[in-house]
Amino acid sequence: MAKRPAVEFVLRPFEGLPGEPDYVAMREVVPAATGTARTTKEHGARDVVVTTVLPAGWPALHRGDGTIMLALQTTAGSGDLSRDLADMLLLAMESPAGTPVTATRLPEPGPRLQDVLDLTVPFEVTVHEGFEFWRSEGVDLTPELSAVLDRMNETVIPTQRLTSVAAAYVARMGDKDFLRWSQPHDEQVFLDALARLHARRESGLGDGGALGRFIGAFRSCGILVPVWDLDQEASLEDLETAVAALGERLEAALAVDGPLDATERRARAGLVARQLTLR
Repeated sequence: MAKRPAVEFVLRPFEGLPGEPDYVAMREVVPAATGTARTTKEHGARDVVVTTVLPAGWPALHRGDGTIMLALQTTAGSGDLSRDLADMLLLAMESPAGTPVTATRLPEPGPRLQDVLDLTVPFEVTVHEGFEFWRSEGVDLTPELSAVLDRMNETVIPTQRLTSVAAAYVARMGDKDFLRWSQPHDEQVFLDALARLHARRESGLGDGGALGRFIGAFRSCGILVPVWDLDQEASLEDLETAVAALGERLEAALAVDGPLDATERRARAGLVARQLTLR
């Protein structure tokens, strides 16, 4: 029996796509959101709604109104999430309108999202309070899917996307607010920059970190997502200002060329100790 061709493992599957950090955030930390994409001319120049999840965990859907939808929070199996998602997207496009792709499969080597999507189209994200975007206008969900929609809406974690920087999301989880900010930079370079700030006690938000303190980071899809524990009394406007200022400090630290000093190396070691890999 011929051996099935294997798909090579890719640590950073969304690299090269417009909005890579937002793709990672939508896969890992955002409950209900959609993003804009379009396939290349070779693949029909079709508009695609990239979303966090779909009903019943479907990986993709050719909705009754003709809309093509692709879910990011699905199980990947080949080792290259981009290849898996492209396979599901192409399956949905080939399916009749009103048909979901109901299960993932283990694809052989083939086109990835970077090959199927038009890379000149910006990935514009909209965060939703619930999953009403599943519905197509004039088409009712089945009673079973309506029940799923109601259950999902009840469990949505309130989330907002900041506008002052890219790919930064504030979420209220119980009695805590957190900022999770996906970073597009090389992990080691970013850790050096953050360590420079941390050593000077400038890694927090607001004056002296009054609006938020850095508490750690997790690694997913090959990039880092640092996390801040926020002051729940802080207004969104104040957070926007504080995050923008932190972004400027980070950009300045990223531009520094040269080794870390002893204090910065100790700060970096502490940062590394607070990392967690999700995927």
